[in-house]
Amino acid sequence: MGSLEIEPSLLRVAIVGTGIAGLTAGIALRKHPKIEVALYEKATELKEIGASITLGPNGLRTLQRLGLEDCISDQVGYRGPNPISRFYRHWKTNEIIGEDFYEDVSEPLHYTARFHRGHLQQALLKHIPRDIIHLKKKLVVATVDHRDGVKMQFQDGTTATADILIGADGIRSGVRTAFVPDFELEWSGHTAFRGIFDASLVKDIEGVPLDSTHWWGPETNFFATRLAQNRFTVQGGIYADPQDPVAIAKFRDGGHWDKQADINLLREKYLDWNPVVKALANVTPDIRYYPNYFCGSSLPTWIFGDRVTLIGDAAHAHGGAFATGGSLAIDDAYALHLALKSVFPETASQKPSSREILRALKLYEDTRRPHAVRLLKVAHENNAMKTKKIMAETQETDEELRARAKRGSGTTWLHEHDVVKSFDEVLAASSKNT
Repeated sequence: MGSLEIEPSLLRVAIVGTGIAGLTAGIALRKHPKIEVALYEKATELKEIGASITLGPNGLRTLQRLGLEDCISDQVGYRGPNPISRFYRHWKTNEIIGEDFYEDVSEPLHYTARFHRGHLQQALLKHIPRDIIHLKKKLVVATVDHRDGVKMQFQDGTTATADILIGADGIRSGVRTAFVPDFELEWSGHTAFRGIFDASLVKDIEGVPLDSTHWWGPETNFFATRLAQNRFTVQGGIYADPQDPVAIAKFRDGGHWDKQADINLLREKYLDWNPVVKALANVTPDIRYYPNYFCGSSLPTWIFGDRVTLIGDAAHAHGGAFATGGSLAIDDAYALHLALKSVFPETASQKPSSREILRALKLYEDTRRPHAVRLLKVAHENNAMKTKKIMAETQETDEELRARAKRGSGTTWLHEHDVVKSFDEVLAASSKNT
């Protein structure tokens, strides 16, 4: 692709995808003086797109480790005034019926923050030289030669090579498809309706919480939060039987990702909810569809050809469960950075051998895959329970709803996960076995 001649000691890493996962991986790996990074993106331009994204303490802590305080500041992300992870309110009465508390978070910068995805992406992009990002590069073929590395072919007819290929290209990953062509995603049955708009539209609504808030109802939920830069976002949605052909046609196939939706879907769904939710739905000017998909089953491995791996949703699409996708992707990227650094120190005089590359990818996988498998198991169980209720046409009672909210989400193990500690444990165990 016209790049300059590369030093023999440089490790060439290609990253497909410039979302949160790909950019974080690029920033982390470029801290190594002997790793050369190139990013490939199928889009024609890098612009602010997408809905809101939540980062928990784990993802925020990891970005700070990378020196990216500017990306998680209050100018980019929004934190409510109360140091509480999540507030749950009753759909009808609007009373607080549950809260998630932090267990081991004392740094305010690590309090859960909400971002416009485009704002976070643009903040991360400031830490990546634009000349290493190649646009209009949709991957169509990737092959591994253990001697020559990975060869990529793109839709525009160009090719590129690298020592390592990282698939950071989301739930419909082209990298994953290249090596697991028969892999299938499953629709969770949930389709979110999301809208982002100017915060001035909510200023006359009495009682809008300053904290990001989840309203829980017997059939669905509603979420609303301020965002940085004077933005506001709402999210509602429907749950349907994922095997129902009518629901599939309307909300999965007809409501494909990031498609404009009828605003009346949101307003009618929350017509009987409390006045705050109803008012928020009514002032929302437009919404888009976001069908939630997850891995039909956990991939048995994230390593292909000893030189290829996956991070983020490409590795573990989980249907958006617990709003943890962004932080998972960030921790994936950091774990991979730690793994490569462990086998390829900055003082190395030559780049790692195929065996050493495989060892690094294995350290990464052993650090992150068990964590993701646990999440997928919980997501599958929750989804099966919701589907069972839908098919049985049963509805959660008010007592059951309040009891569920009082228990909270029980996800401290996700949102306060320490990826460095996890990696150190895997590295220590690996060292004992070698």
